[in-house]
Amino acid sequence: MFVYLCRTLINLRTFYGDLASQSCVLQQPWPFLTRSISSRTSHQHSFAASYLINTFRFSQEAAVKATKYVNFDSSEGPDSAIAFFESKGFSRNQISSLIRKVPRILVSYNPEKILLPKFQFMYSIGISSSDLARTVTSYPDVLRRSLEKQLIPSVNFLRDLLRSDERVVLAFRRFPDIFAHDLSKNVEPNVKILRECGVPESNIADLVTWHPRAILEKNDSFREVVNSVRKMGFNPSKGVFVLAVNAMASMSKKKWEKKMEAYRSWGWSEEDILVAFGKHPWCMITSEDKIMAVMDFFVNTMGWDSYLISRNPIILTLSLKKRIIPRCLVFHALLSKGLYKKELRIHALLNSPEEYFLKRFVTCHEKEAPQLLKLYKKKLNCPT
Repeated sequence: MFVYLCRTLINLRTFYGDLASQSCVLQQPWPFLTRSISSRTSHQHSFAASYLINTFRFSQEAAVKATKYVNFDSSEGPDSAIAFFESKGFSRNQISSLIRKVPRILVSYNPEKILLPKFQFMYSIGISSSDLARTVTSYPDVLRRSLEKQLIPSVNFLRDLLRSDERVVLAFRRFPDIFAHDLSKNVEPNVKILRECGVPESNIADLVTWHPRAILEKNDSFREVVNSVRKMGFNPSKGVFVLAVNAMASMSKKKWEKKMEAYRSWGWSEEDILVAFGKHPWCMITSEDKIMAVMDFFVNTMGWDSYLISRNPIILTLSLKKRIIPRCLVFHALLSKGLYKKELRIHALLNSPEEYFLKRFVTCHEKEAPQLLKLYKKKLNCPT
């Protein structure tokens, strides 16, 4: 009996030892299964990366980075997506740019079921295929929004506010992401602020149509901007009021102060800056570099008083190379030859239409200065 019990204990120990050993093995993935999964994943990554490199000339680094977001082991899905965008007028460069921004669009958005209805809806309100291709390439978020929950409600909101599909399309061209926002939360409170100030509906519509970014400001920030513009003395009933709102809303307080400092460095007082801003709010949207370059040319090259510029701020927004320098060169030549003895009207010189400028300052002096037109055209077409 004793011998039997000893044999039983030995057998049990052996059994449980084997079982424990097996359980340890089962806690780990089966070696052949691990190799299979790893091989398949590696194949997907390599195929997708090769596809992006060969089809769109992605760099190796860019292709590998893209495969973190999208993987496929067949060209069927990507080819279908590419064919769809090509059929909608997208160039190969536009498709490549779109895929770099949203790699998932190659396989995650069914062209016929998801993308086509969105395209058809936007075509239906008057957005052309070329405009849609251009804007979607720059702002692909539009394609990621729900047609029923986002795009249609946004368009309907804008239709009610702007009263025409043409204006809705213009707002979309100016800032396509306006369709990707919940306008009832972002825009409606800001529109209410403008109405409470007495801004006419037509001017509100102009702001939303031409400067949709401004109306998408956070409610508290937008209210602060509107109050600041009112304190500057702008009349809410005038069109320049919403232009000033757009100018202030387009930049941070820090950037605003830097531009104020740029004008102060040329001798402008706070009053001069406010006068200029009141006449032409775009003078504050102009970059600091542009402000400094234009002021330097007028003050140091032309010898004009900076005060003169503060009373004609629109010229700060004109092209230095294509408008200001060529026309000032003509004016300087006229002065040197004694052909211009009237009081200078800077607006007529720099902000008049081309035909008027040529008639007033060039062709009327053709006999006395036959080289003037040639000089002007040479400077106008100069790449530098």
